[in-house]
Amino acid sequence: MPARQLRLPAAASDEVRQALDGLRAELEIPADFPAPVLAEAGRAATAALPAADATDVAFVTIDPPGSKDLDQALHIQADGDGYLVRYAIASVATFVEPGGAIDQEVHERGVTVYGPTGSFPLHPPELSAGAASLLEGQDRPACVWSLRVRADGTLDAATVTVTRARVRSRAQLTYEEVQAAHDGHGPLPPSVPADLPVLLRTVGELRIARERARGAVSLDIPEQEAVPEHGGYVLRHRATLPVEGWNAQISLLTGIAAARMMREAGVGVLRTLPPADPRDVARLRRTAVALGLSWPASTTYAELLPTLDSNVPAHAAFLSEATTLFRGAGYLAFGVDGTEPVPPAGAAEHAAIAAEYAHVTAPLRRLVDRYGLEVCLAHSAGAAVPDWVRAALPQLPEVMAGATRRANAYERGALDAIEALVLAGRVGQTFDGVVVDVDGNDRDRGAGDSGAVPARPQRGIVVLREPAVRARIEGDVLPVGEQLQVRLVEVDVADRKVLFAPA
Repeated sequence: MPARQLRLPAAASDEVRQALDGLRAELEIPADFPAPVLAEAGRAATAALPAADATDVAFVTIDPPGSKDLDQALHIQADGDGYLVRYAIASVATFVEPGGAIDQEVHERGVTVYGPTGSFPLHPPELSAGAASLLEGQDRPACVWSLRVRADGTLDAATVTVTRARVRSRAQLTYEEVQAAHDGHGPLPPSVPADLPVLLRTVGELRIARERARGAVSLDIPEQEAVPEHGGYVLRHRATLPVEGWNAQISLLTGIAAARMMREAGVGVLRTLPPADPRDVARLRRTAVALGLSWPASTTYAELLPTLDSNVPAHAAFLSEATTLFRGAGYLAFGVDGTEPVPPAGAAEHAAIAAEYAHVTAPLRRLVDRYGLEVCLAHSAGAAVPDWVRAALPQLPEVMAGATRRANAYERGALDAIEALVLAGRVGQTFDGVVVDVDGNDRDRGAGDSGAVPARPQRGIVVLREPAVRARIEGDVLPVGEQLQVRLVEVDVADRKVLFAPA
């Protein structure tokens, strides 16, 4: 499921920080690395670089400000009537010994867990923010993808290659810098090809057009931040920039190419997602009502998304809530003894991408990507997939499922704490909202034949229009999908709890 991005100001409430510390402990998310892991990381950081040299390619990274775990660097150039995209992905396998202390630790963690006060990395910082990160001006080992995009935006799959090589990023750019350069508001460093912003937009928009043509959707999830105001806090959304969407298309392109390569190899691990549950779509439609959005019954979700603008607060809140449609995402390993055979064509698609897809572009932050990359490297070279990769593939879906659940629980708990912070001191006040869901046992329960109100209150979820928060509600009868006034009856930041009742 796409991750919401949450931030707290540096001087945030100690109560919130304590709540997040308690949440981390509750979910057993480790804050530090054991000494043997750190010692092995120190030794691994001196690993030899690949013999193949791609330092002549003017790669750049594009990330949020202050990022240190740089998985990806890109270069784009015109190529006949199309475009050549080269995408360098951190070669984590260069540093991690199969079965070693680091390997065992990252299998326990699964993913980097992000939160509003910091992250809990998958790999030791000596690697994730150091020797394995594609930092500016540093020679680094990388898995270099070569991807030709035709003039109509389609991928020339027959020409896709990936090789391990030495690379050197020319600059660590932010989304804001690239967007400003594209819009004519500021130059990029001299080391960066001047046509990068235009080429990134061209390829990105071509791929977006192909995405829409096949019925796929991408979510531009805005960053949320709790901002001090009038002695309390308000929840703000940072609008996503166009360049963020263009850049995301390069990662999606690579994941689609990787899935095709794995199918050719007859072995791999795909990222899968079933179609959205109609109940989740109905809940999202009710959320649109709560936020005052127009979503005609004749308009599909895929048709609605391009009309939204994350600069509009209600649209931004809706896009954040839309992540709930991405339920049921998982991984499918295939082609190894004891796992599923190669799935039939179209049987393992990612519904939001409307294509087969594999995670290979964030190996510093996701365990599964390291294995996917090694499958593709081997197939591209005409070599056998390494035994250590084959041995791990059958267990990867379960490992990643557990890690993703934990990360999602931390994300939801962090948002609960921030929403409690925003509503602190407002108990007794009334707000406009819509009940978007009722708990399963209460879904079909209402007044009986006698018209009597049920003795046990219903429990559900309400979305407010302002502030745009999602919280628990309890009441005798909860009118799902109807506008109503609700009263705040309880707020507890430490317990990450907010509770409303019909006014």
